[in-house]
Amino acid sequence: MAGRERAVATLPKLIRSLRNQPPKPKVSMPITHQPQNQMLPSLRRAFSLYDQINIIDNVPEDQLRFQRYTDTGFTVNGVDYEGSLLSVGNLLMSWSPKDLSQITPDSLSIFKIVRPIPEILILGCGRNIVPVDPELKRFIRSTGMKLEVLDSRNAISTYNILNEEGRIVAAALIPYGVSS
Repeated sequence: MAGRERAVATLPKLIRSLRNQPPKPKVSMPITHQPQNQMLPSLRRAFSLYDQINIIDNVPEDQLRFQRYTDTGFTVNGVDYEGSLLSVGNLLMSWSPKDLSQITPDSLSIFKIVRPIPEILILGCGRNIVPVDPELKRFIRSTGMKLEVLDSRNAISTYNILNEEGRIVAAALIPYGVSS
């Protein structure tokens, strides 16, 4: 938040510097006679403070955050996990499917009882995005969730963003090294 406060404090200075510039001449001069080296205030300098704001690092301790993926597992909140994972909200559990062909309505049956139902299920397929079985799609829709199918690397990023926004989201993730 300190970076945001600095950025907000810098904006009035930028506006004042723009207002204090000499007025443009009323008589238009040929382009060749206009000053070439007139310095404009740097917008980059004013807004570079926003580059220092990182909302991702300000995640509450009880909130899950995927930090890394490997060919065999994931790192979540500093802990390495091997194999597939199922995440619902801020709950994380080991999950039995080893590849996409093993994901069935039975392997996702937790969504018949979990409340509140997540808005979206992010399915991380491993290294490649592959088509999902129509029966599985029907099951997911019947629970009231939307389905987003991604490779596992992008799935964990999407999960982090949606979870940090406070949305109710679930992720079913197969390790990145798996090619279905």
